[in-house]
Amino acid sequence: MKTTLLLIILAIAISGTAFAGEIDLTNEYGSLSISNAGIVSTQSQLKSFGGITATSGALGYVNYSTGALTSGSIAAGGTFSATGSTFDVIGVGKGVPHGTIFNGTFVGPITWTFDGASGPHGNNLTYTLSGDITGMLYTGRIITGVTTQTIYSAKGQLSQGVGHIRTGTSSFTVPEPNSLLLLGTGIVSMAGFFRRKLMI
Repeated sequence: MKTTLLLIILAIAISGTAFAGEIDLTNEYGSLSISNAGIVSTQSQLKSFGGITATSGALGYVNYSTGALTSGSIAAGGTFSATGSTFDVIGVGKGVPHGTIFNGTFVGPITWTFDGASGPHGNNLTYTLSGDITGMLYTGRIITGVTTQTIYSAKGQLSQGVGHIRTGTSSFTVPEPNSLLLLGTGIVSMAGFFRRKLMI
């Protein structure tokens, strides 16, 4: 009985951690509005998704928004809230689904980091926006991930709340239920086999 119980617990524990797949996506370009109320992007081009890369144009768009600034400042870097945030990936059908591919939100604090200034008189400013995200994939599965967006602006533009996306990378962890079910079934079957042997 103890052996059976132990194997069932092992099956559940392994099912929760093993055989996870990953979906990576990249985005480029697009504009941002930046204020203490939050950061909002519009139609950053989806350049790759799950191993499919755009040969010309874009596979779709990545749109995201944060909640309000909770600490620090826009110029020096700080933290934005995830409350009221969004993170959406829209496909246009070029090898990826047409319509909403991912619909989600940020989870926890969103980090806004000042990476430095360059160019004449240090007018070119670079920032990194990063945070955890969660939401629903087009298949109906809930997935989690992380995104890092490289943002640039000029001093004059930043004071007007204007930024631009240079590149973005996002990575999602996707559980694979078929593999997990097979693994769990195998371990539970082993438990039954050992139980019968012990009873004989």
